[in-house]
Amino acid sequence: MDETAGAIADPVRREILVMLRSGPMSAGEIAGRFAISRPAVSRHLRVLRESGLVRAELAGRRRLYTLDPGPFAELAGWLAQFARPSGWEHRLDALETEVHRTRRERRRPGGAADGGKESTA
Repeated sequence: MDETAGAIADPVRREILVMLRSGPMSAGEIAGRFAISRPAVSRHLRVLRESGLVRAELAGRRRLYTLDPGPFAELAGWLAQFARPSGWEHRLDALETEVHRTRRERRRPGGAADGGKESTA
């Protein structure tokens, strides 16, 4: 997980990962979208390959890079613990539910809005 987190720490590598979501790309296609040198892009691709986030496959004379979503699973699982609602959020959700229930009861005949008494008119 540390290697995955380290690999995505760089904004250029994160952008490469986003680009590869749409499908395989060659190193030249990837480099063409950046204002940095091709050797710099190659170094970023090497880091992504070594972390297991991308795979490189030879297609004739070109090397095509594809996203490998597997290593993201462990990192996503670890990050999920921070996305879970806190105790306060649960309490606020319960309060919201209670407010909606109370409003619903007040709209019904015999609800709290008319004192709980059925109309006899």
